[in-house]
Amino acid sequence: MSVRLLLADDQALVRGALAALLDLEPDLEVVAEVGRGDEVVEAARKSEPDVALLDVEMPGLDGIAAAKALREAVPGCKVLIVTTFGRPGYLRRAMEAGASGFVVKDTPAKQLADAVRRVHGGLRVVDPTLAAEALGAGASPLTDRETDVLRAARAGGTVADLAKELHLSEGTVRNHLSAAIGKTGARTRAEAVRLADQNGWLLR
Repeated sequence: MSVRLLLADDQALVRGALAALLDLEPDLEVVAEVGRGDEVVEAARKSEPDVALLDVEMPGLDGIAAAKALREAVPGCKVLIVTTFGRPGYLRRAMEAGASGFVVKDTPAKQLADAVRRVHGGLRVVDPTLAAEALGAGASPLTDRETDVLRAARAGGTVADLAKELHLSEGTVRNHLSAAIGKTGARTRAEAVRLADQNGWLLR
């Protein structure tokens, strides 16, 4: 019996390459491919995969939110996060969402196939370097509102722009920005956004 796989990645070239590599394995079979996070659950219901390989940053729904939705809707399907973005905060969030594994996309094909088999067998598989970094990084120090403000600040814009977007007063936005800059150890708003993003603290 082959292990049935669902692939979710918004980059068609990457998705196709992963499918081709995994289909070379005699005991693995790709049964569904999607390019958006909000298509994962429906595709899983139709194709009944054993393991879903999800990217983190996808349109519609990020991979971690998709993992949580999938574990609730199709509990028999295990989740393996396969991402370019090996960020400690992403790993922590993925495990909290019910993922069984977390590896980066430059993992050699044989190791990736082995990770799929191990996840299917009920084991947890985590990139060891990333696991060590996640333990050192800890959980996000930001409040939900500070996270919202930094997420909005990614696109730039003035304090007035952010206040309008978030339906907050300008003073409140300034306070949240100041707190977030302090908590991330940054010197500027842009640096706070960059550091929070690197740690995976800005996913919804």
